[in-house]
Amino acid sequence: MPQKVDTAEGAPAESSGVKSARRAVDLIETFAANDVWLSLSDLHARTGFPRSSLHGLLRTLLEAGWLEADTNTARYRLGVRALICGTAYLDRDAVVPFATEALERIREKTGFTAHFARRNGTEVVYLETRESQRSTHLVSRVGRTLPTHATALGKALLAELTHDEIEALMPASLTALTPNTITTLEALHAECAATRERGYAAEVEEGTLGVRCVAAVIPYRIPGTDAISCSMPISQVTDADARRVGELLAETTAELGQQLRRAGIR
Repeated sequence: MPQKVDTAEGAPAESSGVKSARRAVDLIETFAANDVWLSLSDLHARTGFPRSSLHGLLRTLLEAGWLEADTNTARYRLGVRALICGTAYLDRDAVVPFATEALERIREKTGFTAHFARRNGTEVVYLETRESQRSTHLVSRVGRTLPTHATALGKALLAELTHDEIEALMPASLTALTPNTITTLEALHAECAATRERGYAAEVEEGTLGVRCVAAVIPYRIPGTDAISCSMPISQVTDADARRVGELLAETTAELGQQLRRAGIR
């Protein structure tokens, strides 16, 4: 077993290494959460990391291709290595090809944009999208995250959990993305109950103004982790239209769940 060497601060070198790795991950996630070039001062303000540590982390990530630098402004952003690794996740996910075929069918039958997403804690992560040719709202892109409580996808997946599990997972105060977003746990529990009753989730302009969505869970895991949704401009659909699309999604995801289980995918 390798011997631990104490650092100047008296902490073992192994602990220092783990701390550096954690900071590197936190730094990458800070870049991912911001859509602007960030300077060392910006990063210090956002992370609280010492400037001396930031200098070393930025240099290492830059050399490894995880960051790009604008030498004129001394600012940084994510590099191409982040895209390569993110794409590798999708390439190795056995569910994605099956889900993509389902999205194609849904778009063909409805004419609307279809999404495949996975819950990650209190967020949903969009893994695949098939955009409608007549779409006027770009409501998602691969890799984008949105809060579960503000999306039909998220509500469908939260409805897979028990009341107590939702209480333990979600914060007491929910952030509003639009004036229509639900912001209380009481309202969220009611939405989940309605979702379980009808077999699919629904929202109207809660995540994006001008857009309503319906979503259904793909039942191949317990509790479900993945769902498919349809985004529809509110000017183009009635309540009856949205209900028909929701029922189509419930039927399609049920078939997809059976297909995945037959293929041995869990």
